[in-house]
Amino acid sequence: MRIAKSVQALTPYTPGEQPKDRSVIKLNTNENPYMPSPLVGKVLESFDLDRLRRYPDPVFTELRAKIAERDGTVPERVFVGNGSDEVLTLAARAFVDDDESIGSFDPSYSLYKTLAAIRNVPFVPSPLAADFTWTDPVTREGGRDVALFLLTNPNAPTSVRYPRAQVAEFAKRFPGVALIDEAYADFADETCMPLATAPDNKNVIVMRTLSKSFSLAGLRLGYCVGPADLIDALYKVKDSYNADAVAQAVALAALSDLQWMKRNAAKVQKTRDETVDALRARGWDVLPSQTNFIFAKPAHRPASEVFEKLRQHNIFVRYFPGPRTGDRLRISIGTDADMATLLAVLEEIDRN
Repeated sequence: MRIAKSVQALTPYTPGEQPKDRSVIKLNTNENPYMPSPLVGKVLESFDLDRLRRYPDPVFTELRAKIAERDGTVPERVFVGNGSDEVLTLAARAFVDDDESIGSFDPSYSLYKTLAAIRNVPFVPSPLAADFTWTDPVTREGGRDVALFLLTNPNAPTSVRYPRAQVAEFAKRFPGVALIDEAYADFADETCMPLATAPDNKNVIVMRTLSKSFSLAGLRLGYCVGPADLIDALYKVKDSYNADAVAQAVALAALSDLQWMKRNAAKVQKTRDETVDALRARGWDVLPSQTNFIFAKPAHRPASEVFEKLRQHNIFVRYFPGPRTGDRLRISIGTDADMATLLAVLEEIDRN
């Protein structure tokens, strides 16, 4: 069997570990610690099995209308995907020619580099400043234009938000497609969605997911908003039925109960800020977070050592080796009880 050379050389994306032991305090994949809306449960309890005989709506008529209502746009400017990762994959397929490249900030979501490798085009990183704040993106390298710039905002794994005005200025002068990955926007104090819904927008797509703030990471449903011609291009290259009937029904229910989501997000924000204060009081360097996680440098021990010791106590966090990220841990925000246990274990680690 012949495997493409680009695939043979590919370093696959490594997702966060999913332990089977339910006693683990799982702070490693930025999942929401709270249950999704009760409306979701009602949909699952009453779902008509006869609907599974037929294919789902391939163009998400009801769901796109609900999303458009939420984000102040029209359904024609909404694309729905099997998780936001599918939206990213399709964007690499729809907006990048073989002689072009894909760019993003560095560090950022590590899947971006993998997507460029799968697409078999160069990946062009734009190194962030020393404090992980904005720098001018690289838009041409090695004689190739960056056709698609993937911009996570607020960023992962750093948790830092870039000002909308700064993003808008970049997008205005960038000739390619600027895809703004807003997976964590519901935990932030500003969003770039107005850039996507603006009538004169030509090249900005804003992407959202139901995995984080809506507590539906197990569902796999994301969407994006942008100019109608770019959205049409995504529909051209998607799979025939890329989100199943159950996912569409559950997503519609979740989006019909925004107050539930906002209450959960507010609880996460409160716990996040309290955790940041507690860690800084212990001497940790914690970046200002606008997400449901924090990116923090331990005060007294190397991050890799703290990572392993937490694991020994059944607390999973995320560690990214490397020159820019290897001195920090990414810690998802759990319940107040989860974070109290984390802080107690960290105190024990410091004592021993």
